[in-house]
Amino acid sequence: MAVPLMQAVRVGRYVVKQHLLGRKRYPLVLMLEPLFRCNLACAGCGKIDYPAQILNQRLSVQDCLDADAEADAPVIAIAGGEPLLHKEMPEIVKGLTARKKYVYLCTNGLLLEKKLDDYEPNPFFSWDIHLDGDKAMHDSSVCQEGVYERAVSAIRKAKERGFRVSINCTLFDGAQPERVARFFDEVMALGVDGVMTAPGYAYERAPDQEHFLNRQKTKQLFRDIFRLGKGKKWRFTQSPLFLNFLAGNENYHCTPWGKPLRTVFGWQRPCYLLGEGYAKTFRELMDDTAWEQYGTGAYEKCADCMVHSGYESTAVMDAVKRPWHIAKVALFGPETEKPMVPEISLENQRPAEYKYETQVAEQVTLLESRKPARGPRVRVHKAETKTVEVADAAD
Repeated sequence: MAVPLMQAVRVGRYVVKQHLLGRKRYPLVLMLEPLFRCNLACAGCGKIDYPAQILNQRLSVQDCLDADAEADAPVIAIAGGEPLLHKEMPEIVKGLTARKKYVYLCTNGLLLEKKLDDYEPNPFFSWDIHLDGDKAMHDSSVCQEGVYERAVSAIRKAKERGFRVSINCTLFDGAQPERVARFFDEVMALGVDGVMTAPGYAYERAPDQEHFLNRQKTKQLFRDIFRLGKGKKWRFTQSPLFLNFLAGNENYHCTPWGKPLRTVFGWQRPCYLLGEGYAKTFRELMDDTAWEQYGTGAYEKCADCMVHSGYESTAVMDAVKRPWHIAKVALFGPETEKPMVPEISLENQRPAEYKYETQVAEQVTLLESRKPARGPRVRVHKAETKTVEVADAAD
């Protein structure tokens, strides 16, 4: 199976405990974004469009450990930006895995071979490498040639070193089911431990707005892919019920608090994909966010979303309530022939609000206010055995 048995047991036990305690909202995966800066500029990404002052910010090791302590989720996904640009990333990973948290370090793979010596194989650690299909598909998605080959080379090296390695495959409009199915065959032959897949989210700041899938196209694409995968041993790191949802067989609403995001700005409201404001603490995020205002059918920006960061938690919670159902889907795979479940109505959704410019201005102002006052500079000159201090005006 793609997820180690002990991880599945520990996460399942955690979810059951939350239900027994009667907790309505709880995190399943902590999303950490220690920096926004990246060494790629993908056309479908809306995460890196910030001024330099913000791109230069980093969460410290202690910030990341504190975020884990606040959320106390069993799984942690470290994303970005490109996390391997963070000089303290090895220490962050070591600190989190020492707490027996299952850590997935997401990377485009460009720096992975160079950084492998900084990490050690660990049952609580896995690389999660971005691959949006075969060579032509992926290089087109990331807007740079040669990235696929470097990522595949890094996967091979990581597997040779004994690391667990999964891939993160995001699909867009125009993806061909037969081609995606062949790609899944290829990565299984490559030896990856699992695949995480989902449709791309329509980030409002993404340079390419023409290739995001709507919900109906998403369902048909994944249904066609899974039909081609019948009888094959594709390993997915996601719940069988989430895959069944992608194929149009589950009428799920999203669970945005299931994968809370901590960034350099704070705790992002309401979810990893959609930044509508920030809370200072995890408890403030959970208690003071107007959750009912978000999700497909409630908010225009959520209309076409079917991404795992919103729906994987819903699927996991459903599995606890209906264990016989997940057993059936796990055994036979997602349904590909029966009629799809009815779509959620968008008639009463509230219109989109656009807050990006205001939020960026607020964060830049905040950063400027934190800068220490610059007093006179001191230049130190050494002449023979005597030190002479010379002060001059600040720039």
